[in-house]
Amino acid sequence: MNTFKSVFENYDWDAIKTKIYQTTAQDVERALAKKKRNLDDFLALISPVAQNYLEAMAQECHELTKKRFGKTIQIYAPLYLSNECQNICTYCGFSLDNKIKRKTLNEAEITLEVEALKSAGFDHVLLVTGEANYTVNIHYFLKAIAQIQNDFSIISVEVQPLSTEEYEQLHAAGVYSVLVYQETYHQEVYKKYHTKGKKSNFDFRLETPDRIGTAGIHKIGLGVLLGLEDWRTDSFFNALHLDYLQKTYWQTKYTVSFPRLRPAEGVIEPNFIMDDKDLTQLICAYRLWNEDLEISISTRENEKFRDNIIPIGITSMSAGSKTNPGGYVVDPQSLEQFEISDERPAAEIAQVISNSGYEPVWKDWDKSFK
Repeated sequence: MNTFKSVFENYDWDAIKTKIYQTTAQDVERALAKKKRNLDDFLALISPVAQNYLEAMAQECHELTKKRFGKTIQIYAPLYLSNECQNICTYCGFSLDNKIKRKTLNEAEITLEVEALKSAGFDHVLLVTGEANYTVNIHYFLKAIAQIQNDFSIISVEVQPLSTEEYEQLHAAGVYSVLVYQETYHQEVYKKYHTKGKKSNFDFRLETPDRIGTAGIHKIGLGVLLGLEDWRTDSFFNALHLDYLQKTYWQTKYTVSFPRLRPAEGVIEPNFIMDDKDLTQLICAYRLWNEDLEISISTRENEKFRDNIIPIGITSMSAGSKTNPGGYVVDPQSLEQFEISDERPAAEIAQVISNSGYEPVWKDWDKSFK
């Protein structure tokens, strides 16, 4: 079957980068004047010159988001089940070459972590693991999902790329959404960041969203790791990927996240610095390009940025996050995948959302409506 790879191969990284950085003020103004925007407009809106129009972009972004999603922000929490991983990735604390204590939660430990999340009010959980096929595989995932399915209205997963058949099993088990990040679309240097393990296979990862879409998963989440390569060029390719998926699997919802490279055990320094103004521009560009796209911001970002971005374009936020297996109650001192920045408890985040004139949404889906 045809996949995104056939589209991706028609684009050249350097040519796209040149086009972005040669964008003129007239190109940006032309994009802003349009009611329905395409990928060329998105390219113009992420260009350096577009920062001169950021205030106008933010104002329209606010109105478009309010019209499409209302004044609501979904709240979710990640639940890290394992830090075991067979990949060597230069930016991740779970990398195989990091000599850390490995931990995979058992049934009793999962119960304790779930109780902690439920007591904090969460009804949407994101299950996260490293990529270790021998221990945290489809059998482990299905067992964990069956254990917690009555505790949460929405179960999302962020695990290693799977086969179409395995995604079909997750769908049947009640998984609502699957998140998978290409990390970078710069194919030539991808291997430099992923030196060992299944993740080093660029094409297999690139085609993962096609397998998720074919399996009928309700929502697919994409993103790039901001800091590995030029964020503007990487983000264009991420938007290209989303554009293809929306046209191909049109019954599926889509969400985009913005993980900026954060400190972690044994990781590289960011190759490209992306400041808060850059990230605000990128969020606005996505919203102006795609009114239906859900936009998520995580606790990687600091309190001030997260508070200020609420009215601009996002639709969901993580809160009270722990990025280590057992981090909520079982083993708070185990190694984190990366450092979080916003450490405020979920109740405080909900209050901040309310104080901004928005409604914090703990649950927006009920299994009875399947």
